Amino acid sequence: MAEPHPVDLRSDTVTRPTPAMREAMLAAPVGDDVYDEDPTVHELERRTAALLGHEAGLYCATGSLTNVLGVRSLVEPGQEVLCDAEAHIARAEMGAHAAVSGLTMRTWPSEGGVTTVAQVERLLSPAAGPYLVSTGAIALENTHNFAGGTVQPLEHLQELSALAAAAGVGRHLDGARLWNAHVATGVPLETYGRLFDTVSVCFSKGMGAPVGSVLVGSAETVRRARVWRKRLGAGWRQAGMLAAACLHALDSHLDDLAADHAAARAFADAVAERAPGATEPERVQTNIVLLRSTGSAAAVVAGARERGVLLSAVGPKLVRAVTHRDVSGEDCARAGEVVGELLTADAA
Repeated sequence: MAEPHPVDLRSDTVTRPTPAMREAMLAAPVGDDVYDEDPTVHELERRTAALLGHEAGLYCATGSLTNVLGVRSLVEPGQEVLCDAEAHIARAEMGAHAAVSGLTMRTWPSEGGVTTVAQVERLLSPAAGPYLVSTGAIALENTHNFAGGTVQPLEHLQELSALAAAAGVGRHLDGARLWNAHVATGVPLETYGRLFDTVSVCFSKGMGAPVGSVLVGSAETVRRARVWRKRLGAGWRQAGMLAAACLHALDSHLDDLAADHAAARAFADAVAERAPGATEPERVQTNIVLLRSTGSAAAVVAGARERGVLLSAVGPKLVRAVTHRDVSGEDCARAGEVVGELLTADAA
């Protein structure tokens, strides 16, 4: 009997284009995007901006780049951006905001990925004078990656947006997995988007496209971001073939995210049944599951790989699993059984 195929839960970036997506890519009309002449890129930028309630969009290769461009448009060199201590822009973008944009960060403690007004108010300093650092913007993440795919409550986002607007500071949303928040809650994408000056959304995670994120904002913000994109060497030419994959994902893949969320819960349930306390299935909101190990997370990841399950270590004792369209609910339940057994042995 054939061995079960590996179940890759390292990230939702590992998906491969479907046959229909590949056909859309081959058929895409293209032009030179550095000359702003690619019609398929234009369509993707227009549609994404409209979905999020903004004037314009800019298609880029990565979400790290759209985050850098979005934050840079709101924060001047020497100013600060405020964010969660576990935010992607602070932990996982290679210090780009300091190295490239000349800005600093101050953070509030991460409490399950959910941000409150009180946390931000304690740090907010929009006009700090000639001796201290002034706040240029706050940045939030929805869903929150390192908190396990947590969805930010809409009322918190509304309060935080109002706080920032009243203080005269910018508002950036790292919405790499905003699609998941939308599907999990039913909150319209435009409702989320209008609360922020700039929003970054990713198509190469759960949406299943091979490449790309879009930054949305005002027409003037996007005009300046386009200049910075070129300055950083990130202009590209016939990008429409890639943009076509993102458009196909918008048309065909968005609703499928609900299946990823169900698969994550199936995985968490299977783990918890065999290793109680390793995870809390009731806290799984979208497609990310965090697992606590008593020993080395790296050892758990290595043991799981030997048994055909690929995971990520995101801390010394913290393991992450991410479901996506290339793994089924049955795959994930089977993987959860394997991982639960490993975690039980790890605790013995």
